Amino acid sequence: MTTEPHPSSLANQIQEFNDAIRDRVPEEVATTLSRELARLSQSGIAQGGLQAGATAPDFALPDQSGETVRLSKLLQKGPAVVTFYRGGWCPYCNLQLRAYQSILPNIAAQGATLVAISPQTPDFTLSTVQEKGLSFPVLSDVGNYVARRYGLVFVLSEALQELQKKLGNEIPRFNGDESWELPMPGTFIISGDGIVRQATVDSDYRRRLEPAAILARLAAL
Repeated sequence: MTTEPHPSSLANQIQEFNDAIRDRVPEEVATTLSRELARLSQSGIAQGGLQAGATAPDFALPDQSGETVRLSKLLQKGPAVVTFYRGGWCPYCNLQLRAYQSILPNIAAQGATLVAISPQTPDFTLSTVQEKGLSFPVLSDVGNYVARRYGLVFVLSEALQELQKKLGNEIPRFNGDESWELPMPGTFIISGDGIVRQATVDSDYRRRLEPAAILARLAAL
């Protein structure tokens, strides 16, 4: 039996978005996206990334204000929720970031810190923060160096590169390089001792970790 998502859940918001655009997506576009999702699923990246029980690689990245945020320093205060997203051009990422913003007081109440990471340059990161009204650190991992250490990086297929160009998503312009590399969306809950307590990575970029699941896992630490 299929369980329906809670009306206020992130999954429900994503489903509503999918329903709204379904009839507007040309068949050839839908076919390209479906083929890419299958390719990513078969790649094994989601299964091969950083797993629960591993030590989280430390990082130091600039936030939207140009300040350097270091994971090890955050962990001195308590747990950290580290989420990797593709970029501000991705509607699913935007839904996720806003949903996580809505539980920011609950995260802080549990003594934890939330940070989001994308390969966007600092200027585009700042635009994402301002447009989405985010008040947590949003970091620029230009070149995907940190995402690579977490095992999330992949290269868009040539077909998808052409599609993104047609959609106006010039990813090299957003990311400041010509690699067409992106991180597979992933969220890691890391305890104060630097151990990954939950790792959620999905090859389907339309699926993201629920805010309620983050809070439940933090409460269990």
